[in-house]
Amino acid sequence: MAELRIGTCSWKYPSWEGLVYSAPKGIDYLAEYAQRYDTVEIDQWFWSLFAGSPPKLPRSADVAAYRAAVPDDFRFTVKVPNSVTLTHYYRRGKSDPLERNDSFLSVTLFDRFLERLEPLRDVLGPLMFQFEYLNRQKMPSQVRFQEFFGEFVTTLPKGYEYGVEIRNPNYLNEALFGFMERNGLAPVFIQGYYMPPVVDVWRGWQKATAGSAPGTAVIRLHGPDRRAIEQETGKRWDRIVAARDEELAGVATMTSALTESDINVYVNVNNHYEGSAPLTIERFRQLLLDV
Repeated sequence: MAELRIGTCSWKYPSWEGLVYSAPKGIDYLAEYAQRYDTVEIDQWFWSLFAGSPPKLPRSADVAAYRAAVPDDFRFTVKVPNSVTLTHYYRRGKSDPLERNDSFLSVTLFDRFLERLEPLRDVLGPLMFQFEYLNRQKMPSQVRFQEFFGEFVTTLPKGYEYGVEIRNPNYLNEALFGFMERNGLAPVFIQGYYMPPVVDVWRGWQKATAGSAPGTAVIRLHGPDRRAIEQETGKRWDRIVAARDEELAGVATMTSALTESDINVYVNVNNHYEGSAPLTIERFRQLLLDV
């Protein structure tokens, strides 16, 4: 029987008092979170590449604290550090020259990352490789990307689940989906930003792979305009300000179809999707009952 886990993207939000937490501060946020949900996405370790500094890895104390805060049946989905997935450093200005990231797809750096995660080993869900939009300055073609990443994938240690999120809409095609299937990589479907509707991407993936997968899929619900929703909420995440009823219903149908195909599904909901991830989850669970 396929598993469905629904949780949020990160967890330390004082404005979730009354929705998730007993108080806005002075509590163990993750321990209280884990009493309500069985999964969460760790985003903080993604931000690891800074000019003039070596790649930043997770602090051992944080890893140990996170493991101590959750029960054995809890699962973390983790975004792999961008020091591994970025081809170049972020530019401060559009006219600034590109600076190559020498740790792009570094086997050594990724192995060091896994070593830091070892205390979480028994509660890890998919490790997610998120690739930014790769223009031709950064990556000559999809073919070259698959060659580079394919070579890296052959070095990945067994015993972990790996997922891939692509932010090139034109890469989301039969060639990529076939590549992922052959390499046992779970699809990470991102809803939001400039990406096509997640349900449409899923249908393309389903057609290309006949619905087969390595056993897991991740759906990440983000909104189309991060800055606008932050302005509307004032970064207080305790109410729905941009209900996406039709879209969310489609995701519920997609999720149900995946689990019925014996694919384990993680749904990671961001505050920026509708204004409050916990309230979106309540709405989403009700929609699942109606599918």
